[in-house]
Amino acid sequence: MEEEKKRLPIIGISTGDINGIGPEVIMKTLLDPRLEEMCIPVIYGSGRVLTRYRKLLNLLKFNFNQVDNIKDIHPKRINVINCTEDDIDVFPGTITPEAGKLAFDALESVTRDLLRKNIDALVTAPINKKNIQNENFQFPGHTEYLAMNAGKDDYLMMFHSEEMKIGMVTGHIPLHKVSETLTEELIMSKALMFNDVLKNDFDIHRPKIAILGLNPHAGDNGLLGNEEQDVIIPAINKLKEQNVLAFGPYPSDGFFGNYSFKKFDGILALYHDQGLIPFKTIAFERGVNYTAGLPFIRTSPDHGTAYEIAGKGIANIDSFREALYLACDIAKRRNKSISE
Repeated sequence: MEEEKKRLPIIGISTGDINGIGPEVIMKTLLDPRLEEMCIPVIYGSGRVLTRYRKLLNLLKFNFNQVDNIKDIHPKRINVINCTEDDIDVFPGTITPEAGKLAFDALESVTRDLLRKNIDALVTAPINKKNIQNENFQFPGHTEYLAMNAGKDDYLMMFHSEEMKIGMVTGHIPLHKVSETLTEELIMSKALMFNDVLKNDFDIHRPKIAILGLNPHAGDNGLLGNEEQDVIIPAINKLKEQNVLAFGPYPSDGFFGNYSFKKFDGILALYHDQGLIPFKTIAFERGVNYTAGLPFIRTSPDHGTAYEIAGKGIANIDSFREALYLACDIAKRRNKSISE
């Protein structure tokens, strides 16, 4: 068994909010027998909850091996680490404090194993960002919590699909704070991190990176704003001096409207919705959220809890499945690099 564990990456999966579609997309994804040759899945959550969804969704072929800790997992089974002693019921589509507590307990447990390198990667199912809040989780999302636990204050939120890879210079901040947050140093830091992850985790030898403008028409030579001339263009010039293939700034409407994004390996957006609106328009059911710059691998689907369809058996699993595949691919690539 030890040889098998070493051969396949161990992928931790946090269940997220159990009243959303997380349990459904996890269970349906892991029913694919091909995954047995790709990874050893370990779900962090509640065996009782999964048993209830097994009956509710008629997923009777979904069987799992419940263990107390990561050392007892079976390499040929779906493993579940129970993160609560409470007999938690499920109320699909309903926001409950019990679901928020379990979401945090599962995340805390899987993060601990991730930092101890007991698992090779983490795939997070969606949480509710309100009911998970407690004295140990006061963050706008998974990313900030994981970065804090990793001791990192500089990381890159990026999204991956076959059509595009896009990173965000600023993440979960109000729109009115974007301009004052942007600096040459911040843009360069995110671009350099993006360049590294495209080379190392996505195997792109000389990535071409497009950087978007902030203002309409990328400022129109200062007529519609000065950020391009004062901050963004100087940052791009300095990146070129460091041998990074950075180009721009591009007006985002035309850049996506005329499919210019297809000419680049990566796109750097300056704020959340500037990147996420075109990405989700093109790849909503296949996109993957990937957090770059952390000392471990973390992916997630690019959708939320989807309470309106929770428990109905109609959730699309494509994004979660792609998140799991990407975690496996990057883990194998990194493990191969270490062994060489």
